[in-house]
Amino acid sequence: MTSSTDAQVVLEVTPRAATITLNSPNTRNALSSKFLAELLLAIEHSGETNSRVIVLTHAPPVFCSGLDLKQVASGSIDLSGLAKVFLALRQVRQPTIAVLTGAARAGGLGIMAACDLVVVAPTVNFAFTEVKLGAVPAAISVPILARVTWSSVVAAFITGEEFSAARALSIGLVSHVSDDPHTTAQELVTSICAAGPEAVATTIKILRRAANDAYKTNLDEMRQLSEHVFESAEAREGIDAFLHKRPPSWRM
Repeated sequence: MTSSTDAQVVLEVTPRAATITLNSPNTRNALSSKFLAELLLAIEHSGETNSRVIVLTHAPPVFCSGLDLKQVASGSIDLSGLAKVFLALRQVRQPTIAVLTGAARAGGLGIMAACDLVVVAPTVNFAFTEVKLGAVPAAISVPILARVTWSSVVAAFITGEEFSAARALSIGLVSHVSDDPHTTAQELVTSICAAGPEAVATTIKILRRAANDAYKTNLDEMRQLSEHVFESAEAREGIDAFLHKRPPSWRM
């Protein structure tokens, strides 16, 4: 896969790892339809290579700020691209490792959680910001709740407040907190490459199925719910307020 100079997602392939880099720092790697299409293509291409592992990382400073709200505000919402990315990360035969040195929000958290292993810096923070916009974290709840219990994230889901890497580790949302996430990820790649490739692929398949056998069905239902709420008057008000840096009408 050749990356053009204006690519928002960059893919580098070696026999050890296919590394996908979210590469739109000027938009904080916001999930526009173009960005998601490039990301999906990179994941699918990675899955077709002989690389033993897929590593998903980002250009600094932010891993992903969530949906491109300017695009959402300009027309109807379509989360099919995001859902396809979640499924693609789940369906590739290789183990997937997300590596974060910067914050993740909303849909970005969903993409992170859809990976098998998640390595983050201790300074990274997270937030399910949807409710602050009058929207709901429905679509992303599928990969999130495949990793953690609902009780461990209920406060974060309904307040939209930030939480730390340490908290994410304690509930199982991330697998590793490291002062040097990229080195830790490469150590994991080395360990995986030392194991039998078919054994690893089969084990990953078992673990993903055990996490949630109804993943696709749940994702279809929750995607539709997310789209419905994003189309609501409350969400339109919340997004407009955010874009114009004013309090939403419901703020007390």
